[in-house]
Amino acid sequence: MSDFLPVSRAEMEARGWYYCDFLLVTGDAYVDHPSFGTAIISRVLEDAGYKVAILSQPDFHSEADFAAMGRPRYAVLVNGGNIDSMVAHYTAAKKRRSDDAYTPGGKGGRRPDRAVTVYSMLARRAFPDTPIYLGGIEASLRRFAHYDYWADRVMPSILESAAADGLMYGMGEHSVLALADNLKHGKTGAAACVGVRGMAYLAHSADGLPFPAAECPSYEAACADKADYARSVKQQYDEQDFVNGRALLQRHGKRVLVQNPPARPLTTQEMDRVYALPYQRAYHPSYEALGGVPAIQEVQFSIIHNRGCFGACNFCALAFHQGRYIQARSHESVLAEARQIAAHPGFKGYIHDVGGPTANFRFPSCKKQDAHGLCRDKRCLFPTACQNLEADHTDYLNLLRELRQVEGVKKVFVRSGLRYDYMMADRNDAFFRELVEHHISGQLKVAPEHMSDNALYYMGKPSFSVYEQFRERYARINQKLGRKQYLVPYLMSSHPGATLDDAILLAEYLNRVGYMPEQVQDFYPTPGTLSTAMYYSGIDPRTMKLVYVAKTPEEKAMQRALLQWRRPDKRPIVLAALKKAGREDLIGFGRECLVRPNRAPRPAAAAPARGTAKKAPPRAKPAPPSRKAGWAKPKKKKK
Repeated sequence: MSDFLPVSRAEMEARGWYYCDFLLVTGDAYVDHPSFGTAIISRVLEDAGYKVAILSQPDFHSEADFAAMGRPRYAVLVNGGNIDSMVAHYTAAKKRRSDDAYTPGGKGGRRPDRAVTVYSMLARRAFPDTPIYLGGIEASLRRFAHYDYWADRVMPSILESAAADGLMYGMGEHSVLALADNLKHGKTGAAACVGVRGMAYLAHSADGLPFPAAECPSYEAACADKADYARSVKQQYDEQDFVNGRALLQRHGKRVLVQNPPARPLTTQEMDRVYALPYQRAYHPSYEALGGVPAIQEVQFSIIHNRGCFGACNFCALAFHQGRYIQARSHESVLAEARQIAAHPGFKGYIHDVGGPTANFRFPSCKKQDAHGLCRDKRCLFPTACQNLEADHTDYLNLLRELRQVEGVKKVFVRSGLRYDYMMADRNDAFFRELVEHHISGQLKVAPEHMSDNALYYMGKPSFSVYEQFRERYARINQKLGRKQYLVPYLMSSHPGATLDDAILLAEYLNRVGYMPEQVQDFYPTPGTLSTAMYYSGIDPRTMKLVYVAKTPEEKAMQRALLQWRRPDKRPIVLAALKKAGREDLIGFGRECLVRPNRAPRPAAAAPARGTAKKAPPRAKPAPPSRKAGWAKPKKKKK
């Protein structure tokens, strides 16, 4: 256990510690693997010389677990875990989940709803005079006034509800070290956040800011006017650029939320150092008796080689959290991790993934971004690939080739978020061919999300024709290689802008190609995305034009059912949807029809009047068959 950071007072004392510099509180079980934000931030602080203790999934009914760890010297750092606690607890239909992959034994209920807020308040009760700073995706996406799907209203910045001193958003390595340095030199509370990129805090005044600043509509304005809410979200996205981004202000009553500009991306050398820290690549041994932590299974033998995504789909939080600028590790760093994986006693020869937010991005989309920043009103891949886009898989392909040569490695798979539109923009087929030949296990998963160009426009995805071209090329390469591998598309229903007619178009397409998805993702309005702003306001923040939104449970169920029209349990909903849309032509027996019509009920025989029923006459025995005329029984022959 000494190879892990301490998770209890006893483990601290076993190291000879009588205090820690930072107490890191998390809603996940403690997994010391670089796929977990808690592991990275704690190891980065340790590498800088600070004593860090982990308090994972504390009892959230009292502050006793906090107090037991002892007051930290500098601050309490709080995150909700690798995923938002509300998403961990509830489906898109707001139904409670029974399991939690980030908890020992996979059991749900070990963390509270709105974990960051609850933990922060408990830490304040345990340590009234100790600064508290928030981080992780749950806090990052709630740093401004935001629409909360579960409460169905606009809520203030999480800094206000959690009563914390500051918040780190995005990737936190630079921010947490700058914050720690300020605390070490005597600054406390919100004052320690001033001038630190990648941090936000509440203040009584925005005077004396060291950055140029802009102001977006206040919390009160966002609550009162949906158009102001949409404008605020667009402005927040516009400032998420480390080159040109300004500090952004949002008033909350008598105080003002100050978001400093985004942290500068890690250089390749800095990323290499972060991923070379002494992670144990496993969950804490104390969880073994509880059944382990299921979340480790997907990532234990996987490698993250990049960060960021310039695809920037409207429904995805990556652009607002990790950012659109690509950061990548060196080949040497990735190969060193592969050799470490190959030496693991449980390794069977298969690296499960070499990816990241988007697997096939290794560099910024164009050379202009380093000097001029990201385009505010243009996307790299939407609606079509930008003319300045440099679509080149050469470096990624060489990395995969080198990984295949590592001793002990039998197969290297690529499974996380391949951007097929970026692949189609690359005129060289070498990566595509080797991907199909060496890096797929029977099927390739990609995310067209829909086939209606109307729906795709609101998603921020390219035209469906790009996916069709990709599908055809994938089939040709498989045929040429003599492989029988499948393409599995991820699809989404009920996204803002998508109508019932769009869902029917997608169902017709799936029927034509003979594919019915086993799973469909219903749009989930999580905080901080452009699509969530559309869902709440009915306005597209990009254009400030009205957008149709399917909000009723009935229509959401119809759009979802249409994508799984063959399932018997979906039949009544599909019939109702087709009738509502006036598409009875798809109810019938033709090949183009989605469902057959209901059978007409057989007419019931008229019941006899009461008391007049007669017994049926007994059936007569059938008469023996009559013999034909002239037929006689043959006589026996004499001997």
